[in-house]
Parts: sequence; C-alpha cells; structure tokens
Amino acid sequence: MTNLQARIEEHIDAISKFTATPGQGTTRLTYSKQDKQARKYIKEKMAEYGLEVSEDGFGNIFGKLEGTIKDAPSILIGSHFDSVPNGGSYDGPAGVVAGLEVAALFNENNLKPKYPLEVIALIEEEGSRFGGGLMGSRGMTGLLREEDFKNLTDYNGITTIEAMREIGLNPSLPKKRDPETIKGYLELHIEQGPILENKKIPIGVVETIVGLTQFEITVEGQAGHAGTTPMDHRSDALVTAAQMIAQIPSLAVEEGEGTVATTGKLNVFPNGSNVIPSKTVFTVDIRSGKEEHIQHVIDKLHEMANSYNRDGIKITISQQLYMEPKAMNPDIISLLKETSSSFDIPYCSMNSGAGHDAMVLAEVTDVGMLFIPSKDGVSHTPEEWSDSLDIAKAVEILFAAAKKLTEVEEIDK
Repeated sequence: MTNLQARIEEHIDAISKFTATPGQGTTRLTYSKQDKQARKYIKEKMAEYGLEVSEDGFGNIFGKLEGTIKDAPSILIGSHFDSVPNGGSYDGPAGVVAGLEVAALFNENNLKPKYPLEVIALIEEEGSRFGGGLMGSRGMTGLLREEDFKNLTDYNGITTIEAMREIGLNPSLPKKRDPETIKGYLELHIEQGPILENKKIPIGVVETIVGLTQFEITVEGQAGHAGTTPMDHRSDALVTAAQMIAQIPSLAVEEGEGTVATTGKLNVFPNGSNVIPSKTVFTVDIRSGKEEHIQHVIDKLHEMANSYNRDGIKITISQQLYMEPKAMNPDIISLLKETSSSFDIPYCSMNSGAGHDAMVLAEVTDVGMLFIPSKDGVSHTPEEWSDSLDIAKAVEILFAAAKKLTEVEEIDK
C-alpha cells in the first residue's frame, strides 16, 4: 500500500468515528457535536498541510494555499462532510479527503501556484437536518438568501443560527462569496451506483448532473377519536397522504426517460394510535436529466394534489429546492480524461443521478467532477464502501489537473 493510500484510509477512518450512531453507520448532522469534531479534524489537517484556514457565516471550511498572483481567483477542490442518518463513511468525506491530499502533494513538492488552491469542506449537502440540501454551496454562491437561511429550522424547531452558536460558529461572518474569487471547482465523489464496479473501471468522468426538485407537502384534516368518529365524518390527513403517495411513482413512470420520484419522509400528527391524524407532512423528490421532464411531473403533482383539496382536507405544497440539470465544463472534462489517459488509468464518461455541490458551483464557475466505484453500488447505508486505491488514483488525476489549473511553475510529470 502506498503512503497516499494509507493516509487516505487514516482520514476516512478518523472522520467516520465522528458519528452519533456508533456501530450503526455515520450520523453527522450539520451543526451537531459530531460536526464540531469533524470540523476540528479537517481544520487541523488543513493547517498541517500549510493551508490558511477560515470559515464563512454558514460554517463552510476553507483551506487556502496562496498563489503568486495578487488577489487571483482560486481553484476550489473538495466536497461535503455532513451525512444522512445512519449513512456511510465515504459519501462526502472521500471528496474532502481527496482535496486535503491534493494540498498535501502541493506542500510536499513545495509547489507554488500562480492561482490559489483552496480545499473546501461544505455543510448540509444532504439536507438531513434543515431540509432542501446543497445548503453550503447554495449559501456561498448566493442561491440561498441569507434571510431564508436564518428562517430555516430543524424538526425540533431549532434555527440554523441557534444551532451554529451551539457549536461555537459565528453566523455573522461573511456568507456570500464573490464569484470573481473562484476560477474553478473540482470534486471527487463516490458513484453511489453500480456502473463503474460492473464495468471494472476505477474512474468516472462526470459530464452532466441530473436536475432535481424537492417539495414538502402538508395535508391538513381534522383530528378525532378513533372509536367514536363514524367513517363518513372523517377528514383523515394520513389516509389522504397515503392515497397521494401511492400515485407519485406512476407520475415518474408515465414520464419515462429515466425520470424518478421518491417520497422519503413522512411525519404524522398527533401520531397517536387511537387518534385520527389531523396533519401529515411528506416530501417528494423528483429527478431527471432533462428539465422538461421535471416540469411535466411538477405540473402533474400539483394537479393530483389539488384534486384532494376537498371534504375538510387542505393541501399545501412548498417547493424547497430546484436545481436544473447541469453540464460540467468541457475543457475540464477534457483535462481530466487526458490526465487519466496519461497515467494509464482507465475511465469512462458518465452522468450523475445524484445531486452534488458541483451542480451548484457550476452556476458560477467552471466545474469538473470524478466518480470512483461504490462496492455493490450501495450508498446512504453503513455498508457503503470504496477502495482507497481508487481514491488514490483519483487524487493523482486531481493533483495533475489542479497543477495545470492553478498554473504551477515547472510541472513535473
């Protein structure tokens, strides 16, 4: 095993220990105690690798290697470090670790770039605590307004600002980053699907990321006693929600072309076994490679939901996130492919069915993204696993690409 591989494994292993559910996967929600622990580790490593460490008003972390051109825009490299509940050790951290190791290689080789290199570790990509997802990248690019950020609460009613202060973060730091300070963004991520493993190819060069939208649907009815309320006098919020949820998959199937729709969250109020539910809140996630398919399904969803606005039932639909499909930058795609070939590392072109911070950064800068294989194609579970050898190969490609993009003097092959 190479030094690089060993260090990658050490990082992944260390970060995976910062979980609220030891032995049952990674649960690292934004602004939690585990977030604070991972944050400390990442910042310490950035400093160790000669980077100047800072945070913004969202708690995104930046480690900067200054360039020789004064006030030049940076090449950003990294990913997110939050997780879904009971997730795996690689979704997000693999990309943060890759960024750290690219910086380590700059440091070890005493490379001085013209344009700064910045390793970034982003918050709340998953949306597991505050909903919506991609929050760190949407925040820093200005796609999430500061006012809307401040109004977000978790399921216990705790606001983002309260949660930040709880772990010692400063929400009054600058939030939006001037796009003029960003020259490009590179991200490594696990594939979260079976394609690369099935093809026995270690690297996927991402060409497009699917568009996605997320809705929260609230169904309000009338609470009542389970034994004394006749069936024809009920406005049951859960039965209505169940009828709606059962129809949602067919909306995607009818649209076809790889369109998918998912209900992943359902909350029932008051959630008593002998009480007719008065309110249900559930989510709908719709994705497709083509924007028109997403729009068609959104229209059908509204139409279907509105048809249940009757018999004492009130439906409210709130769109929490909308990201159109994003193409990666053609020049960076070519650079990543050429670099892979020069190292004799097999690669293939792919599209991403998952949303990533890369799709948000693509709104403001040139973006390139690499995938590495996921064992058995699984993700968002404790069984999630990727080979450190594949991460090391990706780091070599990203290091060479970062040298080119930051215009390091005297690039050694």
